[in-house]
Amino acid sequence: MHDDPRPDFLRNFCGKGQGPKPERLGIRLDESGTFLSEPGNTVVCHVVPDSPTQRAMIKVRDRLRELDRNGHFAWTPVSSYHMTVFNGVIESQREQDHWPAELALEASIADTTHYLMPRLTGARPAAPFSVKLDRITPFGLRVSGATSGDQEIIKDFRERLAQRFGYRKPDHDSYGLHLTMAYIVRWLPSEAVETYLPALQQMTAAFQAEIPVLELGPADFCTFENMNHFEPVLRLS
Repeated sequence: MHDDPRPDFLRNFCGKGQGPKPERLGIRLDESGTFLSEPGNTVVCHVVPDSPTQRAMIKVRDRLRELDRNGHFAWTPVSSYHMTVFNGVIESQREQDHWPAELALEASIADTTHYLMPRLTGARPAAPFSVKLDRITPFGLRVSGATSGDQEIIKDFRERLAQRFGYRKPDHDSYGLHLTMAYIVRWLPSEAVETYLPALQQMTAAFQAEIPVLELGPADFCTFENMNHFEPVLRLS
């Protein structure tokens, strides 16, 4: 049996208890679904282009779009699909536990990238690892290491990256690996659960049968201007 997505679904996508609007609205994207400038850097593994994994994700995206008849989500380009290994700095989170300890919070994003490049160049490359789908949500895929060994490799890699980046975010230990395909613009109504849950469960089962292990590229240190493109600047695995 798959994990019941109901708790995450209600907490993350329905408006009850969430406040008047999604917290990233007006920062990451606007009400029309246009992605705004929010530069930063990050460590990601891109989905291999033209792979069975990418094609399966496109099918998931198309089905999710069918469910989202009233435009509650903004969709990222297929070329941007990736799994975040470690969150770098981002313009909207200039906070001490999200920022290299040796740099001022006022440092430009370009300066943080320049600072991090030699630190990451000297890092031990990550060992190969694989991930599998845990479940599909309205925004994309939740994944984890394909085996316990893969999970340990990812955990060790993230620990070493935290040392190189010079900060450890509050959710470091609880961070859930994922591949984002969409961002929410408006909360879904609570009655959407009845439509989404069976569809999400069916999509999860179909994807797991078709793609037992996701085809991801190597881990890259990337820069970005918004959520539409992540430009590799340094190979880390």
